[in-house]
Parts: sequence; C-alpha cells; structure tokens
Amino acid sequence: MTSNSPRAVLASEWTKAWTVRSTSLNLLLAFALSTGLGTLIALNWRSNIEHVVNFDPLVAGLYSVPLGQLALVVFGVLLVGSEYSSGSIRASLSAVPQRGLLYGGKVLVGTLAALVGSTVTVIVTFAGAQAALGPYGTTLTADGIPTALAGAIAYLTLICTFSMGIATIVRSSAISLGVLLPMLFLGAQGLGNVPVLKPVLQYLPDQAGLELMRIAGPPGDGRFGPDYGPGTALVILLAWTAAALTGGYLVLRRRDA
Repeated sequence: MTSNSPRAVLASEWTKAWTVRSTSLNLLLAFALSTGLGTLIALNWRSNIEHVVNFDPLVAGLYSVPLGQLALVVFGVLLVGSEYSSGSIRASLSAVPQRGLLYGGKVLVGTLAALVGSTVTVIVTFAGAQAALGPYGTTLTADGIPTALAGAIAYLTLICTFSMGIATIVRSSAISLGVLLPMLFLGAQGLGNVPVLKPVLQYLPDQAGLELMRIAGPPGDGRFGPDYGPGTALVILLAWTAAALTGGYLVLRRRDA
C-alpha cells in the first residue's frame, strides 16, 4: 500500500479527522442540541397540548434537528478549514500530490462520519421526543415516519458535505461560516414563507431540508413550505452539494496552497 493509494489516503484523512478534538466535540454537540431541545419541546407541547395548533408528533420529533445542524456545519467546515488556517494543507499536498484523491478522501471521511452521527442523532431525537409526548406520540414504524427520518438523516449528511465544499472554495473557516450560517438559518427563521421572497428562498438548502423531513408546514396548507415535494427537495439538496464539491475541487486543483 503506497502513500498515494486510496486506502492510504482514507486512513490518513480518518486519522487527521479524529486527532482534532473539535471533530468529536461537534458531533456530540449536534447530538446533545437535537436530543435535548427535542425532548424539551415535546414535554412543553404535552403539558399544553390543548393550545398546540396543528399538532403533529412528527414535527415534535424533528423540530430540533434543523437547530442541531449548526454543529454539523461547523464540523464540516473545520475538517477542511483547519488545514488551511494551520498551514498543514501544504504538507498534505506534498504527501498526496494527486489533489483529486486527497479531496475525495477528505470528503468521503467527513461524509461517512456525518452519516453515522446524523443517523444516531435523528433516531434518538425522534424516539426521545415521542417518549416525552407520552400518549400523544407515535412510533418509528408509523405511516410516513421511516421516510421522514431517512430524509432528516440525508439532509444532515448532505449539509455537512455541502459545508466541506464551501470551505474548500473559500479556504477559510471564518469566511465559510459567514457564508453558511445566514444562508442556512435566515430562511428557516420564517423568511422562506414570506410571499415576496418565497419563490426564490424556497430553493435554498434549508428549505429543501424541511420539506425532505416533512416538517415544512402543516399537511395540506399551501401557505407554508415549498411548492415542491420531498423528491424534488432531495434533488435540490444533491444539486447544491454537487455544485459546492465541484467548486471546491476546481479551486483546490487550480490554486496553490
């Protein structure tokens, strides 16, 4: 196995990722933020169930997931940005001159870590919220729940991969977060449902993610949520991710470290 074999590159990127303390801390933060807030929201809704408008146990179970994505965005950004800020990207490129191989290994390691972290976070968050809801909760196997949970896992994973692409384009953790946080959170704070802005903002990644999780708005109420379905939402998220990764690869290939 040479130092430039895919297996060696993956092993190297895996080691680099887990020797940085912020990696595991951000995954733990995503888990704690999602599960903690999800349980608190469910407990609050249960104690005031008669005042909750359009109650849906699915929404209670996944409402905190978009907030937990903040830690996964930071996780993806730091996996790439920390190498630029420390200057270790020069050593990485010297060890692996094939930039596409290095980039692919880093993205694959980050995506796999995000997939595992997202799967555990989404399932535990949903199960904890349903337990807190008690008699008002639903089950993991109820109609529509498995696809909604799969959508939440796909969204969190893709948004982390998307963040890695943006960080590679701008080559700075601070600038990456300055771009990503407004982009991913302003729409979710209600702007996505403002009539004059909705035709454009509904195609942002966070709006597509809410639709993929089936929590963009009350079922059958066209005032809220995008004008497309979960299938289109997945295509939109894949397109954003592919564009960011392609941009990152072109920048890494053409610019010196």
